[in-house]
Amino acid sequence: MTTRTFADERAAWSGLRTMSVGDLRLESGQVLPGVTVAYETWGTLAADGGNAVLVEHALTGDSHVIGDAGPEHPTPGWWEGLIGPGAPLDTDRYFVVATNVLGGCRGTTGPSSLAPDGKAWGSRFPRITIRDQVRAEARVADRLGVTSWRGVLGGSMGGMRAAEWAATFPTRVDTAIVIASTGAASAEQIAWASVQNQAIRSDPSWAGGDYYDTGSAPTVGMSIARQIAQITYRSEPELADRFGNRFMSAIDPARRDVRDRGEGRELYEVESYLQHHGEKLVARFDAGSFIVLNEAMSSHDLGAGRGGMAAALADFTGQLVVVSVDSDRLYPPAQSQSLVEARPGARHEQISSPHGHDSFLIEREQVGEIIRAALRRRHGLNGRRHSGRVVTTSPALTRARATG
Repeated sequence: MTTRTFADERAAWSGLRTMSVGDLRLESGQVLPGVTVAYETWGTLAADGGNAVLVEHALTGDSHVIGDAGPEHPTPGWWEGLIGPGAPLDTDRYFVVATNVLGGCRGTTGPSSLAPDGKAWGSRFPRITIRDQVRAEARVADRLGVTSWRGVLGGSMGGMRAAEWAATFPTRVDTAIVIASTGAASAEQIAWASVQNQAIRSDPSWAGGDYYDTGSAPTVGMSIARQIAQITYRSEPELADRFGNRFMSAIDPARRDVRDRGEGRELYEVESYLQHHGEKLVARFDAGSFIVLNEAMSSHDLGAGRGGMAAALADFTGQLVVVSVDSDRLYPPAQSQSLVEARPGARHEQISSPHGHDSFLIEREQVGEIIRAALRRRHGLNGRRHSGRVVTTSPALTRARATG
């Protein structure tokens, strides 16, 4: 049962809901029957449906963008401060929607969901793509009465879906904000996803993907996969500054006996950090969904089958804002610039942060200001095109904008 707070009431939060969107024909040609999508909303939809904004979560996120943890949400909101009265997504102005992505594990149909035969889909769950996920979200929009989005925005995998919305439904998006993401997965990104997935598949408890009724789960492989991913989410200078090559006993002599699981030696601080993140994810996320979504990200290519990225975005007449992080080594700024160059008039904003890819979740003031400005700026564009140059956003600049 959803517990509401005063803040929830002020933001007109719907609580967690689910919606049947019917059978979905996938890009592969396969039909996924009886798809259910979990979602949450904040604010009120205008009579003309013109104030809706879609927020897209990243790989291990869900529909719970803001709010406390609870029975339906194992963790608090992952983008606190983004939504609410006076927030960048002001619920006095916008109707904000967030779904749990197709293939996920927080209420939307995924490998842990029951197939028509009453058993978990498991290994039978079909391979899906970012385009499939967007088509499922379009069904949600239709049923909510949203004919077009004032904005679609997200980071990482969420940024892929924001870009894909502009390509697949170019007349249904007024502003697309693609944060810490790319127009096409690179060889390195595919490689990182591959070794993460191999870590899970190598766990004996994976059982070929059909572990849901076995009483066990590939928790060791899942933890290793997350630890690999966590390295790519942060920058090398930040890891060096936070941990260096220190052992755990350097910060707590009582922890000298904390041993590495494989080598029987004292843990380095950075190893403890990685293990912590691995254990956290195991407690709240499904390994089958992790693999399905990782593979969907690897398949991402706006231009595939469309004549290239520029051709894919040719029919999009809205505003495209691409946001990179200067220290992001997983989705480096050059990939954001390539997306900008594929769409004349697109805008490239850059967040300045030492935290790497995760900065899009950490630097909430900078990200929030970019989102707020983009949604307001769109209505003053009057067809003018932006040069595509990089506009750097630093913490100091953000504070100046906020107070100016």
